[in-house]
Amino acid sequence: MKTQVSLERSSSVGINLKRILVPVDFSPLSTKAVHYATRLAKQFGAKVKLFHVVEPQIPPAFDGYMIAPPPISNCTSNGYANRLSRLADSIRSAGVSDVESRVQPGLAAFEIVEAAKQLDVDLIVIATHGLTGWKHFAIGSTAERVVRAAPCPVLVVREKEHEFV
Repeated sequence: MKTQVSLERSSSVGINLKRILVPVDFSPLSTKAVHYATRLAKQFGAKVKLFHVVEPQIPPAFDGYMIAPPPISNCTSNGYANRLSRLADSIRSAGVSDVESRVQPGLAAFEIVEAAKQLDVDLIVIATHGLTGWKHFAIGSTAERVVRAAPCPVLVVREKEHEFV
């Protein structure tokens, strides 16, 4: 005897986005990710959390010895914070009232995942540059690492894709 399973969609099942994390590196593609996040935030009444990670510079090697990387200055962090603030203002002017921004030193993928956990976000909207071949194999991509470790769903925005927002 066969049993039939009903796969009807329950009216109580739905997507509820309250907090969206958007890592920003100020590239045109990350601006596209901000656009996606803005549209989703407007649709769901969600908060947008803009996030920029200042990664340490790779220190130069001199005769086999590594030189310590320079510390990240407040001036650098303030410059990124100002850019994020302007980006937050543009999101507010698009109709999303609750926008926050934060600059964090560290390794991008790790800090993005940690921020997602700390902020208890429902979605990460991140851009990728679509590295291929040896470079991708050797270093991987930040977006891929975030997808693998994120505590929530991740929307990866690609450069040449069909727009849906």
